[in-house]
Amino acid sequence: MRAHDEEVLARIAKGLVYTESEAAFQAPLRRTDQIFEYNRTPPSEADRRRSLLVEILGSVGERTVLLPPFHAGFGSNVHIGDDFFGNVNLTFVDDVDIRIGDGVMIAPSVTLTTTGHPVHPDRRADFGRFSEPIVIEDKVWIGSNAVVLPGVRIGYGSVIGAGSVVSRNIPPMTVAVGTPCRVVRAITDEDLTTRSAG
Repeated sequence: MRAHDEEVLARIAKGLVYTESEAAFQAPLRRTDQIFEYNRTPPSEADRRRSLLVEILGSVGERTVLLPPFHAGFGSNVHIGDDFFGNVNLTFVDDVDIRIGDGVMIAPSVTLTTTGHPVHPDRRADFGRFSEPIVIEDKVWIGSNAVVLPGVRIGYGSVIGAGSVVSRNIPPMTVAVGTPCRVVRAITDEDLTTRSAG
């Protein structure tokens, strides 16, 4: 690896601004052709889908369901645990790692984005951006149309309400909703006897 590439990777790891041209050396890590093929594989070809998912993702657990279509900038920076369910139109903006634990459920049209852009337009030249990893711990449920922003960690067992924009960390075993997403209550044993989180 060239010294310039190592310097860019170090800046990315610190969450500093970098550009499209500077990061171009990462292009071989993109799995766009495999994602295209996955999204057009018939439901009856479960083995083929599994094989493609193993090729696409950085790591993938057992008993994983990812309904097509899904989208990813790379695919190779996504790591998914066991017993995962991802519904249609899941988007991974995975310029850096997205790590998803075991038993996670994600509803339709959710976006997990590790990347944002500077506010000043001059800093967005050549698609200037910054990236921070996302971590979704075990047994999290994320509702439809939610957006999880760069650097967020969602704690064990938590529920993110539909339509939320998650811009800060969410503690374990809580229900969080809204824009911006805020914790509204803890998840307790009383929830074992109710149908909904409301």
